[in-house]
Amino acid sequence: MDISSTPAENAGITDIEKVRCLIIGSGPAGCTAAIYASRANLAPVLYEGLQPGGQLTTTTEVENFPGYPDGVTGPEIMEGLKKQASRFGADFRWGEATAADLSCRPFKITIDNKKIILAETLIISTGATAKYLGLADEKKYAGAGVSACATCDGFFFRGKDVAVVGGGDTAAEESLYLSNFCNKVYLIVRRNELRASKVMRDRVIKAKKIEILWEHQTKGLIGEKLVEGAVLWHRKGTPEEKEVTIKIEGFFLAIGHKPNSDIFKKYIDTDEVGYIQTLPGTPKTNIPGVFACGDVQDRIYRQAVTAAGTGCMAAIEAERFLAEQE
Repeated sequence: MDISSTPAENAGITDIEKVRCLIIGSGPAGCTAAIYASRANLAPVLYEGLQPGGQLTTTTEVENFPGYPDGVTGPEIMEGLKKQASRFGADFRWGEATAADLSCRPFKITIDNKKIILAETLIISTGATAKYLGLADEKKYAGAGVSACATCDGFFFRGKDVAVVGGGDTAAEESLYLSNFCNKVYLIVRRNELRASKVMRDRVIKAKKIEILWEHQTKGLIGEKLVEGAVLWHRKGTPEEKEVTIKIEGFFLAIGHKPNSDIFKKYIDTDEVGYIQTLPGTPKTNIPGVFACGDVQDRIYRQAVTAAGTGCMAAIEAERFLAEQE
């Protein structure tokens, strides 16, 4: 790439660095990719992004990550992964990728609008951000009853009453999952119908432990230190509007995720939501030398262990790609 032909100087960017392997994102996928890439002598540089460690750092107890029979906290897992990658020489740095030019190799990534990294291979592990309702109580009770992942945290609410917000397939799936061990599951649906597929609608309606609260919206959560209940509006904005309180100990958001892929969309194929599309069974994108792993390309599982697996795959493919080029 002819640096003089890029807008770097016009933008006031003078710091330019070349690397063999650039990893963007520091969750389980990015850190695992860093472990494998550094052991393969790719001298990977990893930029941690706005949330170092990814979504797992907001999870208190993790009981389903292999190798921890007594459970472990999310931050502990991520700290261990980072130390392991650093041990082999991975270069972890603070910073956020703010722009990308993937039109040719080396790929040009702008960091914090100040620095340009020219990368021979690029591993995108920027994750996905769960959508929230925007209530102050969601932050107040984060890790204290509020969760955006039933598969991750549902087991802690066995035998208890919980609520799930949403009306699509994700909400239906999470409600059914929680009904396996929770005492009762309230499904809070804003409309008078479910947007979920017919199969999922039928399963939810037939489930004995699930009670669907049609035409309800969440006003707020209550509880001293932990969630103890939710205050809802029934038929908000109509003459029949009334306030309803339900007693719950868990409040699960299932209204979707937003993949953090915006700066790559000009070059990388994504689905209608924004998840990066990869060649089935691989982390390969439509651009040779660019790989995607973790939640930014996984709209189905979104688990730490599956993200780590795809991070391993991305690093191996990056190593093979460079070997073929050389």
